[in-house]
Amino acid sequence: MDSNFRFCDADYKSYTNTDELPAGQEALLQKNETERLKSLVKEYGEKLGHEPSACVVTFGCQMNARDSEKLTGVLEAAGFKLTEDEEADFVIYNTCTVRDNANTRVYGRLGHLHSLKDKAPLKKIALCGCMMQEPSVIDTILKKYRFVDMIFGTHNIYKFPELLCRMFESDETVVDVWKDTKEIVEDFPSVRKYPFKSGVNIMFGCDNFCTYCIVPYVRGRERSRRSSEILAEIERLASDGVSEVMLLGQNVNSYGKGLEGEISFPELLKKASEVDGIERVRFMTSHPKDLSDELIETIASSQKISRHLHLPVQSGSDEVLKAMNRHYTHEDYLKLVEKIKKAIPDIAITTDLIVGFPTETKEDVSRTIDLVNEVHFDNAFTFIYSPRTGTPAASMPRAMTDEEISACFNRLLGAVQENARSAAAALTGSTGVALVEELDEKDPSLVTGRLSNNYLVHFPGDESLIGKYINVKLTENKGFYFIGERI
Repeated sequence: MDSNFRFCDADYKSYTNTDELPAGQEALLQKNETERLKSLVKEYGEKLGHEPSACVVTFGCQMNARDSEKLTGVLEAAGFKLTEDEEADFVIYNTCTVRDNANTRVYGRLGHLHSLKDKAPLKKIALCGCMMQEPSVIDTILKKYRFVDMIFGTHNIYKFPELLCRMFESDETVVDVWKDTKEIVEDFPSVRKYPFKSGVNIMFGCDNFCTYCIVPYVRGRERSRRSSEILAEIERLASDGVSEVMLLGQNVNSYGKGLEGEISFPELLKKASEVDGIERVRFMTSHPKDLSDELIETIASSQKISRHLHLPVQSGSDEVLKAMNRHYTHEDYLKLVEKIKKAIPDIAITTDLIVGFPTETKEDVSRTIDLVNEVHFDNAFTFIYSPRTGTPAASMPRAMTDEEISACFNRLLGAVQENARSAAAALTGSTGVALVEELDEKDPSLVTGRLSNNYLVHFPGDESLIGKYINVKLTENKGFYFIGERI
């Protein structure tokens, strides 16, 4: 079997031919496959006795969410009725594997799907995303979850119409997982969660190889889209009513590397903000070692670029940062933040923090708490370290016990929450522009809007405001969000 992985012996059909067509030809091929798929879906519906339904469940980051919109678009074009109910005739889990508990969640949910499939044998189940790029995961699924009908990874998601055809034409599990790819194909239909905002993939993969992180192994090496293609997509989105876009990549500051004659990320950001109809541009995620003065100047010079910067630091200890392969120090990060805040005083800075990295001691955690208190982050995503098989950190000896890690996590979380509350409280009484996203979940007399700095504000309004930009005053701080009023 010609394969990028050695799969376990099992009764399944594997397609791992990574011969790639040029992007234009590949897009045409998949459009033709979509046409063929329509007849297969129609036949499937006849067997079911009703219009077939499909549900895509997303685990993980914004890039996964964007991928799910493309999967959903193909399903709708093929004739599926879309639903959020996992009792649908076809269920896809778009998985994440950044932390071990993400894998555990998927395995747990698969047990539930198995019980549903026992009651409805014609039900189809597919798994895709980062978790599927791990050979050990494929082995586990094929041994313990043989009711799964299709498995594919991150590199060949653009072949989804073709893979669906194979699934409907096969009585065996279809496995199509590639080790890597140089191809980028984005020209596919999608169903957006919000009609007024959308993610836009600008690059894929990561070359940083932080010792704790599995992303380079499951998403591959960095590869960027041509800026002309990105801007054309943003123009199409704007013509379709989208006014806010988020430029997505594992490390957007590395955008364009390896593409001869391509513009820098700050230039791309500026051009995106200049597209007619676009009122706000966000981006995620930035690596501190690559954040340039040009990017700071670009954000500062445009009110359309959001006043929110997610800048993962992971640790405040120089020793831990070195062991993580992060390429900056505690002091480097502080100087960078100082430079950012001086140029953009109204910016909100959020971060990621890891507790329990193998070499980390209680003293190292104290240095991270020092950093939190020095920076005064608007918020932070705080995680306990999760070993990922195949990464260098997974084989490092641990310096703390589980009990010590838990206590350190609570100490750090307390510091994060105290600083976040203080940062939010300082904004009380200020004004801003909120993009209204939805009716408030708890009080339908209120709407929920998101400010440029990414804070949420709830204020009186109705459905007619959704998708509009409203001037608001932040009248009451509720810890991590605000109650406001229109002005």
